[in-house]
Amino acid sequence: MLDVVDLFKEQNTRDELGIGAIRDALADQLFPGTGTVQTRARYFLFIPWVYQRMERRQVSAARIANEVRNFEIQLVEALARSHPNQGDGVIGTLARKALKRLPSNIYWLGLGTWKIRLVHGSQDQFHRSLDRFYRLMTPRSRSEEMDAPVTILPNWHTGLPEAPASFPERANFTLRRTEADYLRERIMANVPASLLAFLVDKGRDDAAADYPWFHPQFAQFPSAIRRQLEHARNFSEAIHGAALLYNFMLAEKSERRDLAKHYQSELAVWAENLLARENEFAGWDRKEFWSIVTSDPTVRISIHTRTFVDNWFTLALAPAVASRIRSNDKARQLVHGRERSLKGKLARLDNRDALRNWNGAAGAGRLDYRWRQAKTIIGDILVGQKGSDA
Repeated sequence: MLDVVDLFKEQNTRDELGIGAIRDALADQLFPGTGTVQTRARYFLFIPWVYQRMERRQVSAARIANEVRNFEIQLVEALARSHPNQGDGVIGTLARKALKRLPSNIYWLGLGTWKIRLVHGSQDQFHRSLDRFYRLMTPRSRSEEMDAPVTILPNWHTGLPEAPASFPERANFTLRRTEADYLRERIMANVPASLLAFLVDKGRDDAAADYPWFHPQFAQFPSAIRRQLEHARNFSEAIHGAALLYNFMLAEKSERRDLAKHYQSELAVWAENLLARENEFAGWDRKEFWSIVTSDPTVRISIHTRTFVDNWFTLALAPAVASRIRSNDKARQLVHGRERSLKGKLARLDNRDALRNWNGAAGAGRLDYRWRQAKTIIGDILVGQKGSDA
């Protein structure tokens, strides 16, 4: 439970209405390799350094998971000493030895996306492959096992900077210049068309924005990225009303007048925001939106999800509907039906026991597509490039 508290603090951004596949598809285009529970850029180096140390010792497949865990717990302790402020991004600072989801697991996919990790497959698959890898690294064993010459590829990118001599005892999140340059190079080489790549290359480390579409350099972004962001913003702002209406209905159902009043106010602000951008929404090419969302052939958006979103847009973006959405029967039925289809008998709007577990903010936050995490990682790299190798 400490692990959950440590890694999933933003309960108001949970995917209660099943639109996570759309959110993640856009986030993966804008900030590939990032994740919602990632914190700092230097973890992209910490994890390979841990595994390189294990490989040099030829830690067996049977022991590797436990050895890596022990090493990562040492890393938690070292980082907690270097960064005593809990807001500094130390994963596991509360759980310590009880930590369940380790940084290596959190960063595993990102390491592959940026081609820092060259071996394919899951972390468990990698662990199981190590004994054979060690054998093939030995010339005699390789000749006995293989009928023909074979090239043994490294598990980690050969340009990876060396770990400092003080690692992990005095680990911290400050990137040396060579480390920052290396991470920038990996991003530029492997996800060059992304907003992430633009910002590590041309971004300003002092740029502040709550959402990526408010970034002060927005006008300088490539046109394709600006278009992605325009669609991402429209989706974030339009679908936010569904989340607010859902929580308003939960507040009504649980007879929480304070929360009902709060969400009534939030819905009014949401409707005002939609009205302020009425022209943009009127000209929104939703066909192009879906084309961008599904541009990666691996992305799968179910017909039920797409129907729910399209029906919500038809309601919410109609003139004068948003301002009265909380009393709109079609909108309420749409949200209620969506929850029932996702959760069945555990739907809070139908199940009193499930309703009691509502914490007052179920997925009520606006989508930012991992911007909060990405801008910290980008900032680490930009600052590191101005630093030294000391």
